[in-house]
Amino acid sequence: MQLRYFNQTGWTAIFNGTETDIGRMVRVEGWDPAIGTALVVHPQRGALRQVTDYVDFSHLERADQIVAAIPGGGWRAHWTDEGPGGSPLTEQVLAWLITSQGRATAITVDAQGHVEDADSADAFIPPGEELQ
Repeated sequence: MQLRYFNQTGWTAIFNGTETDIGRMVRVEGWDPAIGTALVVHPQRGALRQVTDYVDFSHLERADQIVAAIPGGGWRAHWTDEGPGGSPLTEQVLAWLITSQGRATAITVDAQGHVEDADSADAFIPPGEELQ
């Protein structure tokens, strides 16, 4: 399982990397009001910089914008072969994240407290029901 990317602006900047920086994905924090270029945080300067200021800037990719979160409501996510040794795995849905596009994404928490999305689940089990 792998957590999808979510952020406030709905965009992620992709950088290829250089001889001194590894390739990376950086959350777009906003837009330059004068020219409309995407802005990202420069961690060493502690300031916003235009993505075009970086020589290794590649492109922007869409990220999901969360507009609401609702409780899991007793739903469970089930995978047929994601448990130990390829065994079945069922986890509680902690919450449903609702995106600006109207998509609901189940967020699960495992026994160790790790939180992930359940997009790869094979089935969702409603409250009070058993897996068929």
